[in-house]
Amino acid sequence: MRDSARLSRRSVLALAVAAPVAAAAPARAAGPVLGGDRLAGDAVQVGSTTGLPGRLTARSWLVADQDSGEVLAAYRAHRRLPPASTLKMLFADTLLDRFPPRSRHTVTAADLAGIPAGSSLVGIRAGTTYTVDQLWQGVFLRSGNDAVHVLAQMNGGVTRTVAEMRAKARDLQALDTHVVSPDGFDHPGQLSSAYDLTLFARYGLRDPGFRAHCRTRTADFPAGGGKTFQIQNTDRLLGGEWGLRAYPGLIGVKNGYTSGAGNTFTGAAARAGRTLLVTVMHPGNSVNAVYEEAAALLDWGFAHGASARAVGTLVEPVSEGRGTGASPARGSAAGAAARGPSAGRLVEGAGTAVALLAGGAWAWRRRRAPGRAKGRHRE
Repeated sequence: MRDSARLSRRSVLALAVAAPVAAAAPARAAGPVLGGDRLAGDAVQVGSTTGLPGRLTARSWLVADQDSGEVLAAYRAHRRLPPASTLKMLFADTLLDRFPPRSRHTVTAADLAGIPAGSSLVGIRAGTTYTVDQLWQGVFLRSGNDAVHVLAQMNGGVTRTVAEMRAKARDLQALDTHVVSPDGFDHPGQLSSAYDLTLFARYGLRDPGFRAHCRTRTADFPAGGGKTFQIQNTDRLLGGEWGLRAYPGLIGVKNGYTSGAGNTFTGAAARAGRTLLVTVMHPGNSVNAVYEEAAALLDWGFAHGASARAVGTLVEPVSEGRGTGASPARGSAAGAAARGPSAGRLVEGAGTAVALLAGGAWAWRRRRAPGRAKGRHRE
């Protein structure tokens, strides 16, 4: 019997400290950490410091190899933070293949009900007909919460969609993530981590449709009455905006911002046959900091990552039957933890969270959720 099956008969209890999310220090539960014990460290974890950017302000970040799943460097990879619109990657992972891309939907006022005030919008109008492909363009390019809510209503409603996103997160072993809404807007208790966001990107990029959408720079979008208007991708590293250069080989993936979450970004770039993933969460206040730090980490990964000893691994989905996956660390302590069942994880937040592993499934029960003011999406 596999280790994961044996572990499913045990229960693991992890208690979070009662402190605001913004100020909480990482506290890890007993047992190995998903992806390797080194990913629980408070210090920068890296196999080679050669060329590593020295001025990184992000509260959490991670660099990994798309194909092998090797985590090349990380800082507080499992720290739970508000994800903003990067959570839309999980929304796409869950629903992207649910409807045929060329199928059409005429939007109703009910489809647009309940969108949080201050949301980013692509400009969907009730009474106008859109293809499913166009709705996904609104999600990926403009981070439109209106497009998210229309697709969620097509899927049977927001409540059902949130439940399916939670199930998808469990399948992807994204155990730091708690979904409250499908759009990533600031809601009490809506949290993820650099590790989980990278899992979402890695899984999504295996889908040609996901990959095509996240690298699209511009598209013509219906304006009603047979007219269109152009929408642009808000990923500044993709097109080169606000004083930034377009990053060579960038594929996408998703950026996000709310006043409560700050800036978040998960990106992927390909160079010389290698694809790297990077996630940066909550850097300094500079308007371009999230992109500058992501670009600097990608530069390091392409220049020095091939010779850096891996510090952990990105796990595979449970549904693919590969459990937590083999360690890329080749005999290291992190590798031993990654090869074994992952009972532990980082736990932090304002409330006390209880994680129970029984019968092979994780179930979350939140006693108190951290109170956060409603934020404003700008990307």
